[in-house]
Amino acid sequence: MSRHDTGKLSQSNGDAVDKLADADLIDESLPELDETFWQEAVFVPGPKRQITLRIDQDVVEYFRSQGPGYQRRMNAVLRRYVQAQRHRT
Repeated sequence: MSRHDTGKLSQSNGDAVDKLADADLIDESLPELDETFWQEAVFVPGPKRQITLRIDQDVVEYFRSQGPGYQRRMNAVLRRYVQAQRHRT
């Protein structure tokens, strides 16, 4: 099972969850999430999609030379580009 796969909710488990009252779902021991929490929250995008992509060798070598996590950094650069382009329109 991958780290993103939480398994499937069986119908019997789903039915049991549907029968829970709101009080059963609230954990009073947890702190309230105030505005500061949400201002400091970090957006975590959904699961990645695996593709095959041809990248110039020197570009790949540059990112790999930065150490582990190079694919994550390449994705971050692409994400910033997309955000900048969307902002322009």
